[in-house]
Amino acid sequence: MKVVLLAGGFGTRISEESQYKPKPMVEIGGMPILWHIMKEYSYYGHNEFIICAGYKQEYIKQWFANYFLYNSDVSFDFREKKNEMTVHQSNLEPWKVTIVDTGYNTMTGGRIKRIQKYVGDETFLMTYGDGVCDVDINQLIAFHKSHGKIATLTAVKLKQEKGVLNIGGDNAVKAFREKSSNDGLPINAGYMVFQPEIFDFLDGDSCVLEQVVLTKLACDGQLMSYVHEGFWQCMDNIREKSLLEKLLAEGNAPWKRWEYTVPKIPDFAK
Repeated sequence: MKVVLLAGGFGTRISEESQYKPKPMVEIGGMPILWHIMKEYSYYGHNEFIICAGYKQEYIKQWFANYFLYNSDVSFDFREKKNEMTVHQSNLEPWKVTIVDTGYNTMTGGRIKRIQKYVGDETFLMTYGDGVCDVDINQLIAFHKSHGKIATLTAVKLKQEKGVLNIGGDNAVKAFREKSSNDGLPINAGYMVFQPEIFDFLDGDSCVLEQVVLTKLACDGQLMSYVHEGFWQCMDNIREKSLLEKLLAEGNAPWKRWEYTVPKIPDFAK
């Protein structure tokens, strides 16, 4: 199943980093948070990714273009005016990554609409490129298949100013409202599953997935929630980036289920 990742926003609330690179490419533990999210999906066997890029999209393309080289042991032979490269060992992911420039100012729904031809007529996964989670992706998919609706989102109960959900006893989303007050209700954590019919609700670059499409689906009874009781954390600012860095450094990162040595960066201020 293909995984669509939204990675085109400006990330203004973490401008200390995003002025140089797209927010999903801000590193935690020495690797972009986007890489961490992709590793989550790959852990459950989902290895085909479509990245909806926009702001500084060339940075993402360059990073993946060099990923093979950075993760291989290589010899460069310039003797006798040669220019040869020999790859001795490579430690790569089994990924297929399609990076699409979905526009500089395109809204979330518009970005998804632009990658329709890469998804095709099939069910697909989608999430944002700035939050990590330990949700069981395959259980999420099984839940989505069980109810037969167009869309499923992952709901977590955190006091955050995100998309607030009113969920009924059958897990159907009765209402969706964006950027409400901190009232402790379940919020939209991303990690969604969509039927291809979702594209019928997306209209132009100005289409906002959260404020328009999810609201419409909720009103039509076509939006369901998979309630996740575990870990989820977005990275909207430097404080949240530091929190994720701390969890990784201490070996307490719930989303990390793969082998990866977190580099220890010396404190040069001492």
